[in-house]
Amino acid sequence: MFEGLSRLIERRPRRLLIVVGVLVLVALGIGGSSLSKMTMGLDDYDDQSSSSVKVLKDVEQATGADLEQGYVVLVKTDHPIDPHSLQRPEVVQRAIDVLKERPEVKSVMDYASLKDSRMLAGDGEETYLVATVSSFKPGDAPKKAVNALLAAIDDDPELKNSVTLGGPTAANVEGSDMSSKDLGEAESIGFPILLILLLFIFRGVVAALIPLGGAICAVSVSLGLMGMVMTTVHVSVFALNLVLALGIGLSIDFSLLVISRFREELSRGLSTVEALDRTRATAGRTVLFSGMTVAAALASLLVFPQRFLYSMGIAGITTTLGALFFALIGLPALLSALGPRINTWSPKRWQRAAEAPEERGRWYRFSQGVMKRPVSVAIGAGAVLILLGVPFLGIKFTGIDSASMPEDSKAGTVYQTLDKNFPGSLQSPAYLIHKGPSDAGPELAEYAESLGKIDGVAAVAPPRKLSDGLWETDVSLKQAPLSLDAQHTLKEIKNAKAPYPTVATGNTALFRAMQDSIGSHLPVAIAITVVTTLLILFAMTGSVILPLKAAITNLLTLSATFGILVLIFQNGYLAGLLDFHSQGALQPTMLVILFALALGVSTDYSVFLLSRIKEGVELGVPNGEAVATGLQKVGRITTFAALLFCIPLGALTLSRLVFIKQLGLGTALAVIIDATLVRALLVPSLMALFGNSNWWSPGPLRRFHTRFFSGFRESEAPSAPATMGATSGTLR
Repeated sequence: MFEGLSRLIERRPRRLLIVVGVLVLVALGIGGSSLSKMTMGLDDYDDQSSSSVKVLKDVEQATGADLEQGYVVLVKTDHPIDPHSLQRPEVVQRAIDVLKERPEVKSVMDYASLKDSRMLAGDGEETYLVATVSSFKPGDAPKKAVNALLAAIDDDPELKNSVTLGGPTAANVEGSDMSSKDLGEAESIGFPILLILLLFIFRGVVAALIPLGGAICAVSVSLGLMGMVMTTVHVSVFALNLVLALGIGLSIDFSLLVISRFREELSRGLSTVEALDRTRATAGRTVLFSGMTVAAALASLLVFPQRFLYSMGIAGITTTLGALFFALIGLPALLSALGPRINTWSPKRWQRAAEAPEERGRWYRFSQGVMKRPVSVAIGAGAVLILLGVPFLGIKFTGIDSASMPEDSKAGTVYQTLDKNFPGSLQSPAYLIHKGPSDAGPELAEYAESLGKIDGVAAVAPPRKLSDGLWETDVSLKQAPLSLDAQHTLKEIKNAKAPYPTVATGNTALFRAMQDSIGSHLPVAIAITVVTTLLILFAMTGSVILPLKAAITNLLTLSATFGILVLIFQNGYLAGLLDFHSQGALQPTMLVILFALALGVSTDYSVFLLSRIKEGVELGVPNGEAVATGLQKVGRITTFAALLFCIPLGALTLSRLVFIKQLGLGTALAVIIDATLVRALLVPSLMALFGNSNWWSPGPLRRFHTRFFSGFRESEAPSAPATMGATSGTLR
């Protein structure tokens, strides 16, 4: 499989490294030039086929305004505002003028234009303006528009300390900037910790620096591939968070596995060429299967129509390909050039530990202890996982809007102020779009009046004609637009009999449409993930039992992770420690991403362990001994790989955005649970319980595997028929 590449690496390793370096620079150039094309619009979360999204296009065609976007401007005055006066205070008028000067602004509404005193605070010294805007071109157009408006406000001495910009467009841009800034700060904190751990775990300076080079390679290749994808498909800017974190994590995982095996083979007296050949035939194949499982899991995100989700799928696949490119091509070339110098700047004691791992050390003894009591260990570990997953049964969902912004942000300040001081504000109403004739006004007015009687409705604005055949009625809700109460109120509104065909849109309706869309596509995504994982693990092991066990244990890991997230982010436990304000619910798109990412990483570590166990079995080692020896050889690797993987992804927990915290902490939890309860306890106990049956598969499948996947065996020695055939279920 790797013969051609092997010859190239052996003969021209330095030349190959130069080629890899040039490709990385080219990819980085392509990716860097495409960053400005990444989207940060609110429509990143929309399913374009839903009626709530389609009606937005009708309104925009009629008025030029995009109801999903918009500005909400909070204005403070020195003196109370008289709602009956025709003269606006100078600061209010100046704020209106600045908004109208912006090319994207289509209309500005205030207390005077709407004759609505509810747009004034109780003391009369605060008011807010609502500006509708046109849709933005994909890319950084929203950011440029918001920054230009902020600059205009700051440059005006009268507005600088009296006006705060919020609303959906400003919140989305501010959230994107905050995400990038927080990611940079988090990685600056995590990087020194990561570097120290790398020195300790890789047992040498040269070896420790290699995965960092791999991370640069993986991220660069990912950005280059994404740049090419963006010539035909728009990609969300939030995908960059995953590229950086996953690129670092996978590069460390793959490098740790390959370098550890290379050192092990060198310690046996093999030459550099022989050690490298053996490493590629074993660890190299393991890395290939591992990368395939991660990519397959993240590929499931491509079935979702939301740009935010399929962008994460694209980012995950391209980053995994970048990590594989380094692990299978760049790293072998580097090891060929270094040879025994891989241990340069490494203490002798560390070198001996790295080159000659114990055959029967702590992991061996621990696994033997587990396998002596397989039933009690399996039941105990499974019970803990199930117990941790129980809170998941009471999960609630919310979305991403101004309410999810930190209170000290501009958009968060505007939202919290309006929510507190302006009951029934128009900052996030439900828009009801009616298709009716030009004389539909009276009937729609009666309909609007009836809606005002629904519990949960704060106010209903008079219907207004948008164009021939199109009308709009704005309904203010008492509760936060993404809350369960708001969704219930919207349902009541939809159930009310309208005189003409009516479609609801706005934050509440769009969030409901997103939930329905995710729910309808989720079974397909799960099926893709499970089926591809089962097929890849079957190709690697030749067993139908091991893939099924891996799928079950991975689902237990996920349920436990989701259960803990419910306790923390929905119920508010550790809110003070993690510095966030609980919204009483979780963000569904983040859970979908976490599902794919955690499942991929969990299977990744399964591959690491099963490949080493399979290697022993193929050499005729009894099942129990192969499990203990395999865990001894990779237990340290998988544990430290999990620890290192948690640092770049766990660093996302430091973000001020609660949904980014959920992704970072959730991934870290999944990795920790998998490395402890699953890999250390469940896997060896279940391997002991199933014995030789672990490797069973029906005759036709066994023959199919022998014919088409024999090249993926971990050992050059012939397999033991009694073991691989699994004719007996006795633990040997």
